[in-house]
Amino acid sequence: MSSSDAIGVFDSGLGGLSAVKEFLRVLPAEKIVYFGDTGRVPYGTRSRDTIRKYAVQDTAFLRTHNVKMIVAACGTVSSVAGDLLRETLPVPYTGVVNPTAYTAVRVTKNRKIGVIGTAATVSSHSYKLRLEKLMPGVQVFEHACPLFVPLVENGIIDRNDEITKAVVARYLKPLRESGVDTLILGCTHFPLLREAVSDYMGEGVTLIDSGLETALYAAKVLSEQGLLNPSPVPRSPEFYVSDTPDGFKAVAELFLGRDMEHTVTQIDIEQY
Repeated sequence: MSSSDAIGVFDSGLGGLSAVKEFLRVLPAEKIVYFGDTGRVPYGTRSRDTIRKYAVQDTAFLRTHNVKMIVAACGTVSSVAGDLLRETLPVPYTGVVNPTAYTAVRVTKNRKIGVIGTAATVSSHSYKLRLEKLMPGVQVFEHACPLFVPLVENGIIDRNDEITKAVVARYLKPLRESGVDTLILGCTHFPLLREAVSDYMGEGVTLIDSGLETALYAAKVLSEQGLLNPSPVPRSPEFYVSDTPDGFKAVAELFLGRDMEHTVTQIDIEQY
């Protein structure tokens, strides 16, 4: 491994681009290689074995790009396959669960923390187990929000959109009533609904963005291992998908919050 090597980031689809946005801001000198498994999205409704198989293939592809670290920018993979990847990858690995949980326990004041994610993430109880280990006695309220991902991928994210508001209220009503003061956005799609979620939950609830916390944690790990790229020159990211790149640009610009000027390459993930 070399400090000039890339950081490999992957997700079941395009949600991980919200994490890439934070990586490009926090670590502008680092080369980011992103793979979105758009041909097999969503992972959140798949079996545990299938998710683990996909995660192994995704990381095998990223390892062909001389990566010094691999990041699962996906709550589902982090929850279901994180231990497997941590044990088997020859480079540093992080998912989104641990960095996010650390921040949540640091900011909560009433020890009531909400977690929203895909069905697979919530049923794994990965956030709940980690939070309870970090803060004994914490109350964790979990809720699956399966319609959030299709809302985001179809661009239905405006805080004033009646559909967005209705879906947010439908899912988050029990969390608001539970009195949580901290809410983990446990899927990298969810930060795009941040405004609508914040409007509904109210000013007294702190939202924790898993993508931002993971980027900050990755920077810490690379620094500790002497693997930060010393060059101050920003480097262009590379993007790969497993389905046709058509339409990727518009959605990517939504997630990245900036013009998408890069080429997107389709690869056959089943080779890996």
